[in-house]
Amino acid sequence: MTQPFDPPRPWVSSYADGVPHDLPPVSGSLLDLVDASARDYPSAPALEFFGRVVDYATLRADIDRAAAGLLARGVRSGDRVAIILPNCPQHIVAFYAVLRIGAVVVEHNPLYTPRELRKQFEDHGAQHAIVWSTVVETVRSFPADLALATIVSVDITRAMPPLMRLALHLPVPKLRATRAQLTARVRDAVSWEDVVRHAPIAADHPRPATSDIAIIQYTSGTTGDPKGAALTHGNLLANAEQAHAWTPGVARGEGTVVYAVLPMFHAYGLTLCLTFAMSQAARLVLFPKFDPDMVLAVTRRHPATVLPLVPPIAERLLRRAKEKGVSLAGTQIGVSGAMALHDSLVVPWEEETGGYLVEGYGLSECSPVLIVNPVSENRRAGTIGLPLPGTEVRVADPDDPSRDVASGEPGELLVRGPQVFGGYYGRPEATAKVFHEGWFRTGDIVTMDADGFVKVVDRIKELIITGGFNVSPTEVEIALRQHPAVKDAAVVGLPSTRSGEDVVAAVVLDAGSRADEQELRAFVRGILTPYKVPRRIVFVDELPTSMIGKVLRREVRERLLSADA
Repeated sequence: MTQPFDPPRPWVSSYADGVPHDLPPVSGSLLDLVDASARDYPSAPALEFFGRVVDYATLRADIDRAAAGLLARGVRSGDRVAIILPNCPQHIVAFYAVLRIGAVVVEHNPLYTPRELRKQFEDHGAQHAIVWSTVVETVRSFPADLALATIVSVDITRAMPPLMRLALHLPVPKLRATRAQLTARVRDAVSWEDVVRHAPIAADHPRPATSDIAIIQYTSGTTGDPKGAALTHGNLLANAEQAHAWTPGVARGEGTVVYAVLPMFHAYGLTLCLTFAMSQAARLVLFPKFDPDMVLAVTRRHPATVLPLVPPIAERLLRRAKEKGVSLAGTQIGVSGAMALHDSLVVPWEEETGGYLVEGYGLSECSPVLIVNPVSENRRAGTIGLPLPGTEVRVADPDDPSRDVASGEPGELLVRGPQVFGGYYGRPEATAKVFHEGWFRTGDIVTMDADGFVKVVDRIKELIITGGFNVSPTEVEIALRQHPAVKDAAVVGLPSTRSGEDVVAAVVLDAGSRADEQELRAFVRGILTPYKVPRRIVFVDELPTSMIGKVLRREVRERLLSADA
């Protein structure tokens, strides 16, 4: 059956109290978020980094000075400016300073290999880069046709408390090793300190429009080919406002605390930390990498109001808190994404914190959050929740996206809303492939129940076709993980001369546990139909994961194919 263009919204009846069904259109730019917080709460803590605190008035002044410094170095409105930084105060300032000029931020993972970084620079063509000092030489090694006009080197230790910086220079091997991880000597580059030394940018310098591109966020999308999702100020403003509307119990202003344990170069960390936290005038506590002991040290002083995380981080934090006897009480809202969240983690987390742990869902192309569980007793573990206010969704036949499937049946998730991007940077053909009559095709297979709760079944591109049957990798992985010896598993399809694709599993065993291929295949056969049982099982020491802990099935497949070659 074909639904009308404006489908019904059963999910709004399941919203938590105080959550609006719709939101008015946004206006202005992302700069307004910091401006409003600096105006309303000038002395409130904005950033905390290893105990050093910067208030909102100072943050706003630093942004204006950095913007002037970038202008002096030739950055102009519309230019792409690469940011290659871990979570640190300079990252926040650089992000908003680039936007203040009207330029476009391109976020990059600072741990990428030279080849990975070079491929992205070839795509976006940025001439200016703000770079962690440890990565400067990597950027300098680019071929001549990618040579940058400006490289700004950032020593993140300069944002630490003075005594901590001094300690890093002591002749102690462990401290020297830590310092080597955090900073490197750089010659013949512009220092960040030179950039922020300028007088503030003129108040009448033109500001970006709501419809202007704010960032280019790289993603594998639904095809596996990395592309830059062009997100406007309006897209990101809308998503920050949707997050605010979803959490009416989170007060704006001093006392609200957000932990940046996820990398801010990732869309998930970017929105909840770089935009949502700033819009809330929250204390944003920055961690260059996730370290449970560092997080617990802050929890003792300032428990998180909002803690964006992924299940492995929640598990490690919970385990370490029990080991050290540190209470997580007062941690109000844990927001989990990127992978399935199960009751086995939700229950102990909520018992320990006294707060909520809710699962959400999004994509880089959607700024990124689309669907979240209610922050209330109405949340449903095992689902990704309900569409955010102003977000519309359909569950359609993946072979004919104009036809919606029946309620409760699996189909492709199609979405539209103010947070949904307009297209990939410089890729009109790729853009056309992911839209159908104004609806963005997520590439995820989901079901939606009568109350509007959505559950992910699998990704279209990762479905395995064997003997004419579709096999969900997630379903097989869940079955394998039920074996007591299995720590983790990733299931992929490999070419087969007999059945299209063979179901093949890469399995990590628990330390000290033993199991052979025959035993695991027999175990899965007791749970799933025979055609879903892995034809082959390969034992590995670890699975490749993204920066936020998500298993990279495509990389697993590539490794298995290479091993077979």
